[in-house]
Amino acid sequence: MKILVFWDVYWRIWRKALEKELPLLKQKYNPDFVIVNIENATWWRWPIESHAIELEKLWIDVMTSWDHIFDNEEKIKDFLDKQDSKLIRPMNFYESDDFILPWKGYKIVEKNSEKLLVINLMSETFMKFNVFNPFIEIQEFLKNFKQDYDAVIVDFHKEVSSEAYWLWYLLDWKVSLIYGTHTHMQTNDENILDNWTWIISDVWMVWPFPSVIWAEFSSLKKRFLTWIWKWKIEQSLNNKYVVNWLFVEIKDWKCIDIEKIRVRNSLV
Repeated sequence: MKILVFWDVYWRIWRKALEKELPLLKQKYNPDFVIVNIENATWWRWPIESHAIELEKLWIDVMTSWDHIFDNEEKIKDFLDKQDSKLIRPMNFYESDDFILPWKGYKIVEKNSEKLLVINLMSETFMKFNVFNPFIEIQEFLKNFKQDYDAVIVDFHKEVSSEAYWLWYLLDWKVSLIYGTHTHMQTNDENILDNWTWIISDVWMVWPFPSVIWAEFSSLKKRFLTWIWKWKIEQSLNNKYVVNWLFVEIKDWKCIDIEKIRVRNSLV
């Protein structure tokens, strides 16, 4: 089972960057599945329906999300409510019998007689939301989940690497791969634990380069020199971009290879 993983496809220009690069990557790596995070696909906010559909057409199997998930709820609700929606949310938001959140925190995709389970999970450390304890939540989910699958990938949205490593220890041999997101900087710590579960603390993103994550350097001058955060940030309109992704290979449930790859290119 071969998988391509992309994190945080940001705004219009970098949606176009993914559209340009993905056919080349598919030709080179021949993946069975493609997983893409689209949380910021509509400029620093949860995507609207037209942008989700635009990305869905690129032969993407699962679209994950995170802490901006409800920012454009009314403009994405119809897409999310579809029975076959490819978009999932963190599974450990607070819910109760009195209010069940829409959509799911996981998805099984099947191709070539292989089933991949993708789970979206989020920490609450340094986040703006309180959520159920992610370590307890995912253990309960895996214990009670009754459907068949051939591999499990966990997208763990967090700020601190210590939580990713604890989750790695907790889930060793129970999942194939854990990859972290949200810190916007690819880490150099891809590794395997005793029983064959792989981890990487952060995948990075599809973004304008050079920039401050996605912002023009000049627009952040007032913020960094004064620590007054009310000043408006301008998006970088640089046509140059960096696409970061993971190529993952899984065999007999076990993750046997993980490759970090980066492409620098331009839309013009």
